Amino acid sequence: MNTAATVVAVVAAAMSAFSGYSLLTRASWVVEPLEEYGVPRTWWTLLGLAKAAGALGLLIGLFVPLIGIAAGIGLVLYYSGAVITVLRARSYKHVAFPVIYMAPVIAAFALGFAA
Repeated sequence: MNTAATVVAVVAAAMSAFSGYSLLTRASWVVEPLEEYGVPRTWWTLLGLAKAAGALGLLIGLFVPLIGIAAGIGLVLYYSGAVITVLRARSYKHVAFPVIYMAPVIAAFALGFAA
């Protein structure tokens, strides 16, 4: 794996870890939109853990590529679901946020496969 792919994968992992941590600690800037979108509170812990697991998987993927690929696919699916949830809630001003978190995961894939 080249240096750029490694750096982007670490950035993607850090961003997803921060997002998971923010959800698990119930940060107001995360909780308020989830309530607005109608995401059940019972899902919040699992969603936060999914982001954290994806972040950990990306880091492990630096040494075990298949785990990184699986984690990346999981995170892309997760953030795609987030985009759909935001669009269904018609909260168009927030749609950029899950895309911002998904972009480095996709970039890490692109850079990793290009190497």
